[in-house]
Amino acid sequence: MAQPTTAVLCTDLAFEWPDGKPVLDGFHLAVGPGRTGLIGLNGAGKSTLLRLIAGELTPTGGTVRVAGELGYLPQGLTLDTGVRVDEALGIRAAREALHAIESGDTDQRHFDAVGDDWDVEERARATLDRLGLHSLGLDRTTGELSGGEAVLLRLAALLLRRPDVLLLDEPTNNLDRAARERLYETVAGWQGVMVIVSHDRELLGHVDQIADLRDGGVTWYGGNFAEYERTLTAQQETAERLLRNAEADVQRQKRDLVDARTRLDRSASYGKKRSVTRNDPHIFAGMLKRKGQETAGRLTGMHTERLEEAKARLTVAEEAVRDDAEIRIDLPRTAVPAGRTVLTLQKVGLPTGGTVDLDLRGPERIALVGRNGSGKTTLLRTMAGELAPLEGMVTIQVPLRHLPQRLDLLDDGLTVAENVKRFAPGAGDNAVRARLARFLFRGGRADQPAGTLSGGERFRATLAALLLADPPPQLLLLDEPTNNLDLASVRQLTQALAAYQGALVVVSHDLPFLRGLGLTRWLELDGELRAVDPM
Repeated sequence: MAQPTTAVLCTDLAFEWPDGKPVLDGFHLAVGPGRTGLIGLNGAGKSTLLRLIAGELTPTGGTVRVAGELGYLPQGLTLDTGVRVDEALGIRAAREALHAIESGDTDQRHFDAVGDDWDVEERARATLDRLGLHSLGLDRTTGELSGGEAVLLRLAALLLRRPDVLLLDEPTNNLDRAARERLYETVAGWQGVMVIVSHDRELLGHVDQIADLRDGGVTWYGGNFAEYERTLTAQQETAERLLRNAEADVQRQKRDLVDARTRLDRSASYGKKRSVTRNDPHIFAGMLKRKGQETAGRLTGMHTERLEEAKARLTVAEEAVRDDAEIRIDLPRTAVPAGRTVLTLQKVGLPTGGTVDLDLRGPERIALVGRNGSGKTTLLRTMAGELAPLEGMVTIQVPLRHLPQRLDLLDDGLTVAENVKRFAPGAGDNAVRARLARFLFRGGRADQPAGTLSGGERFRATLAALLLADPPPQLLLLDEPTNNLDLASVRQLTQALAAYQGALVVVSHDLPFLRGLGLTRWLELDGELRAVDPM
């Protein structure tokens, strides 16, 4: 069957949160066959748009239409730990019916449950194998799955359904390198309609077009993210050149207007003196004065009109040049002397078995990598003192701050500003708001309840709280810090961390991000902690 020209159609769509905060208004979107990368700044409404398309949110105005069956992989996915794998895949009823038929039970309800899906178990296992979950038995429960494995299991469930339209919201969050590669292969081989919200540049290299959500509308770019960047760079170079020309033209028109008025004033003064010298009649002198005023008015009007036209061109040029709001992180100046011991792990036991030894000195910066489920997050929490080691000893010598993967440090019932004050009770209100402004929480945004923040906003608020804490950190422990950031903020975070003078331990699967941090060591956790070559 031929695919429809438009698979997703949003018409005059509007949505606002219960507190009245608008997200979309009069929004239009038409998505056709192929893989679409949906990008935009944090807070632009990308995840909200996917939830509206998926039917998880109800629009306050307009309509959403989807042609065919829809599958949706949300951001921040959690699974009930008591659910069996086959139930999470949506095939438990069909499996039980198959087993009943195989055991000789010919009740019609079993055949109805199976339908035409007689190879459901084989397809399920093949799908799990393709996503690297070959060791996951269908009768197991999901309680022992890592965050990345839960994402892959949910994706497997969607693939088994064979939806016509598939929506993915930050699907590579929490995935290790191997899992990301398998996801990239799945996306590259997808034949239906796919919309992906992601900051993962490598993933966006597999899409067919980019949809840039900005200022309540979408601008389309053909090709993948690299082609989008080339096109945007060329557009911005042209826009900046036109802006410079427009600014110069405004200044030129201002000078011309001043010069014209000066010449007219001089001419009027000279004409008046000449008329007095010649003793012209009052009627003739008045006529000359009126004529001069009319000429002056025409010339002044002409130059004023040219100036207003130049200003209008300047406004258009300014709007064409992007001024993306980026977080400005001024990390505390907490230099650590090269020989100072910062953190020591002595025979620290891991839940997965084995022990870890680590000696962190001076302003070292370490990448902690490894497969999903290897215990990276647990080790980071042990370093932070949030978990007691199963055995061994952890010695912390400097103030540290831990940015967790789940961003659960904030109290949802408090405002952003109130949350920051929890970490620095001695800081004044002005100091708190000045710091929050650097994280794009200006004015009333600092008074937003934490529970209403988007993923990217929550990251910014959490980071602001940690960095304003007293005492400021000489050791930063970051767990997947780029998961909820737009591409502009990832660049800014990379630059800020590269300039940080303290010690740093980062868990991340985002290789472009890690490569920009000036790392001194790469350590892989896989039953033991061992040094590996830079990736």
